[in-house]
Amino acid sequence: EVQLVESGGGLVQAGGSLRLSCVASGVPFEDYGIGWFRQAPGKERELVSCINRGDGRTIYTDSVKGRFTVSSDNAKNTVYLRMSTLRPEDTAVYFCAVESFYCSGYGAEMFNYWGQGIQVTVSS
Repeated sequence: EVQLVESGGGLVQAGGSLRLSCVASGVPFEDYGIGWFRQAPGKERELVSCINRGDGRTIYTDSVKGRFTVSSDNAKNTVYLRMSTLRPEDTAVYFCAVESFYCSGYGAEMFNYWGQGIQVTVSS
């Protein structure tokens, strides 16, 4: 059984930082990418960042470049999303998800397994 468990969300003031963690277990692929998505009320789920488990290549959406950093600890099967200089518009439920083989940069339809999501709220 594949399990993705997010942690580290919460409430933070604008300009602050949070670090999200995603622990993956049972992933049936030798190589894969772990993506971070977010979904705000009334909006579509968007890909924020993605990292390849194999070569460490990363992808970021333009709105978070320079503010968010994705990293992985393969020994712990954990992917992190360090979020800095947070803005109210970063408020959303954040999900981690698995894409087979590597991060394609495409949308949610490419991802096979999902975590339950975690709330991040940035106050102004």
